[in-house]
Order: sequence, then structure tokens, then C-alpha cells
Amino acid sequence: MKNQPQQTVTSLPMSPDQERHIRMRKYTIAMSIRLVCFILCIFVTGWWQLVFIAGAVVLPYIAVVLANTATRGSALDVVSPGGIVLSRPVDHPGEHE
Repeated sequence: MKNQPQQTVTSLPMSPDQERHIRMRKYTIAMSIRLVCFILCIFVTGWWQLVFIAGAVVLPYIAVVLANTATRGSALDVVSPGGIVLSRPVDHPGEHE
């Protein structure tokens, strides 16, 4: 039988609430940067204005992609348990050599 790693509490994946919180934080940070790009578009001129306009246009896509990527920490995948492993072989009558 295949030797499976033993699951511990620290090897379990993040809870859905923790993962949701991290994804919301990533999205909020990206959208805040987008807001700063919009504001800076008003106050700067030249090619800097084009850079901030491009940031304001592209950041929503980047924010959604970042927010929807699965977070993979150092936790292992949860493995379903295998069959029952007996600590000693069972003797069945009539199977002796």
C-alpha cells in the first residue's frame, strides 16, 4: 500500500474565509492604485499622462486576475485516507503451509 503523508492541522489548506479576505485585499489594493492613476492623469502632462491612463485602463483586468488566482501557501493538498491498515497479519484457519 502506498505510504501517504499524515495530515496535520498545519498542513490543511486555508479556510474559505481567510482565502476570501486575502483575495479581497489584493483586489482593493489594485483598485486603489487605479484610483491614484486616475487622479494623477488630471495633474500630469506629457507621456506620464499616457502611462497613468494605461494603468487606469489595464489595472481592472489585472486586479480581477490577481483576485481570482488560487492562493497556494505552503500547505499540502488534503489527501483522502486510504484503506484500513492492520498492525499485524490476520491468521485465517486453513491457510497455513
